Amino acid sequence: MAYSTEQIRNVALAGHPGAGKTTLFEALLHAGGAIQAAGSIERGTTVSDFDAVEKQRGHSLDVGIASTDHDGIHVNLIDTPGYPDFRGPALASLAAVETVAIVVACDAGVEYGARRMMEYAKGRKLCRAIVVNKIDHGGDCGALLDELRETFGPECLPINLPANGGTSVIDCFGSNTGDSDLGAVADWHQKIIDQVVEINETVMEHYLDLGEDGLSGDELHDAFEQCLREGHLVPVLFCSARSGAGVRELLDVAERLFPHPGEANPPAFIKGSGADAQPIEAKPDPNAHVIADVFKIINDPFVGKLGVFRVYQGTVKKDTQLFVDDGKKPFRVGHLFKLRGKEHVEVEQAIPGDIAAIAKVDELHFDAVLHDSHDEDQIHLAPLEFPKPMFGLAVDAASKGHEQKLATALHKLSEEDPCFQVEHSTETNETIVRGLSDLHLRINLDRLKERYGVEVKSHPPRIAYRETVSARAEGHHRHKKQTGGAGQFGEVFLRIEPLDRGTGFEFADEVKGGTIPGQFIPAVEKGVRQALAAGALAGYPLQDVRVTVYDGKHHPVDSKEVAFVTAGKRAFVDAVLKAKPQVLEPIVDLEVVAPEPNMGDVSGNLAGKRARILGTDSARGEVIVKAQVPLSELEGFAAELKSITAGRGRYSMDFSHYEPVPSNVQQKLAESFKPKVEED
Repeated sequence: MAYSTEQIRNVALAGHPGAGKTTLFEALLHAGGAIQAAGSIERGTTVSDFDAVEKQRGHSLDVGIASTDHDGIHVNLIDTPGYPDFRGPALASLAAVETVAIVVACDAGVEYGARRMMEYAKGRKLCRAIVVNKIDHGGDCGALLDELRETFGPECLPINLPANGGTSVIDCFGSNTGDSDLGAVADWHQKIIDQVVEINETVMEHYLDLGEDGLSGDELHDAFEQCLREGHLVPVLFCSARSGAGVRELLDVAERLFPHPGEANPPAFIKGSGADAQPIEAKPDPNAHVIADVFKIINDPFVGKLGVFRVYQGTVKKDTQLFVDDGKKPFRVGHLFKLRGKEHVEVEQAIPGDIAAIAKVDELHFDAVLHDSHDEDQIHLAPLEFPKPMFGLAVDAASKGHEQKLATALHKLSEEDPCFQVEHSTETNETIVRGLSDLHLRINLDRLKERYGVEVKSHPPRIAYRETVSARAEGHHRHKKQTGGAGQFGEVFLRIEPLDRGTGFEFADEVKGGTIPGQFIPAVEKGVRQALAAGALAGYPLQDVRVTVYDGKHHPVDSKEVAFVTAGKRAFVDAVLKAKPQVLEPIVDLEVVAPEPNMGDVSGNLAGKRARILGTDSARGEVIVKAQVPLSELEGFAAELKSITAGRGRYSMDFSHYEPVPSNVQQKLAESFKPKVEED
């Protein structure tokens, strides 16, 4: 259908693995008439899980995007993977929607995946709803509703209620009559009205003076929309994706109550950078200049690179010219698509609020801003926060001659997932891939073989240690080299001191009297930065240090840039070795979920890994252990946890901070580096 911005609803389905998001995605597309029959995960026929690896594993590993029309609205749906290992694409897609629907399985309760995604959505000020799925699977809907309100707050209130043993649902927002499986509809209706009207003083006054019948539909809608926007209300909707109970009603709620792109909290666009950066507002005006953000890259073997974007302002049409970021050369929109899983449906235009895709534009990348005027140069969305990929594998092509093919394939995979990174270690000459877990990396290695025909050999890389200093010290080096003609001469005196953890690096010039001419100061800094990257104690990059150059000498003939690079580098190393250097190791926040009987074994295992237990919680026969653990201790933890819990345990982790390693570990790392220092 033809539609306006006011008729668009953008909804992401998020939550814990196994909650039924993909099945619900299929049911919504079927109810809206976008597909003739809902697909099956077991048969590998779903719209969103079309990747060969996803079909093989029976779980979503990437976001799926499709749209459907329903009673005058156009609904863009995004199915996100539940596994925390694949949070990168899931979190990136949240930037494209106004509403996040957290899907919870009625028979499983509030699991950690639901809690995590609720926190992300709340942090981004997105409108949130909770969809209780599988209401016909024998779970206790009343107990689950109590658990939701206890976990996420009393603002979680049902918009509809299960009825007839979970075979149907009954509206409790627009209706106040009838009975449900959770009691009288009137009681829940009153709770909803009380919650909604208190958000707005005018609506509250009308309600107190005239009662509910005195409120207009527009007043209730505006108050409801304000409640969603401010997090004052998190509507709970019951359904069964398998049977279809409540699915069409969910689309009805989207039409009546979910915000359209002009009603939700505006996206955080910024123009400029650094101190000159200014927030700007992208208005959903179809006649304004185009502003769109690329939130997903797909490297399709048949279509090529596909950039999926959300339009915030203006209208993107076929054959128009667009710029990518601050690029000076525009590209022509030859084809414009709406996605339906792996299918690409060609359309003529994409209006504000819509989600569309363009193909075969090499300059596209994740978070690129598309625009049609240089007035929109230097505009970008406020940076999204992603988990830091800490797991690493060093990879090599299994067959000689496939090195370039491997490099190209790894680049394409890293374009699609902001939490999958590829780097090359010059120290060890290794290609290292980093991700959120061992599973995350293994899935991407499977994709290398499945999509690109590249097989790899892998082995653990070095842990990403860092170095720093813990005291103030001074360093000095005179570089003098005579080769028969013009020689090399440079002498540098510098001072180093520690900075707060996470500060990085600072360089200062306090040279007086021209003892080091100004043109050579950048060469000194260059040498210092080379030493920063190479390390001084154990061969790992240095951080959190301030370097001040305060004196030196030069020669009017022999002083050259290369001489001061060398002098700066060696003076810095000299100072570091006097400044009580420390090796820092990455510490991660670990969350382990395991059956309650295994709590002792899990805690004991973590204690042997130098873990600090931060707390424990329990729910529905499972224990949740939160701890901080050195990353170096977690090699093989996935297999250990599987053995301890008979395959029922799971975990997730995020980078937390760096802290000094134990003295015996530092000594061992430093000794292994000494031969390299002596060779240099």
